[in-house]
Amino acid sequence: MNDFTKNMAQALFNQDKINDLLRKELQQAVNDLLEAELTAFLGYDPYARAGWNTGNSRNGVYFRKVDTQFG
Repeated sequence: MNDFTKNMAQALFNQDKINDLLRKELQQAVNDLLEAELTAFLGYDPYARAGWNTGNSRNGVYFRKVDTQFG
């Protein structure tokens, strides 16, 4: 059993824990998708030398807040 399955099984007994679990999993999924999109757009992985001083490099990150019904 993976961590998600274990956490879901434990959260089934408490409605608040289910919402928190789904919120956390949704956040992780969106962040992974955005990272994959950036990698595909730029054409190289993070910390790769291919993007160094090309004018099209990864210039850091900043946090955004998106409000959804899950938080």
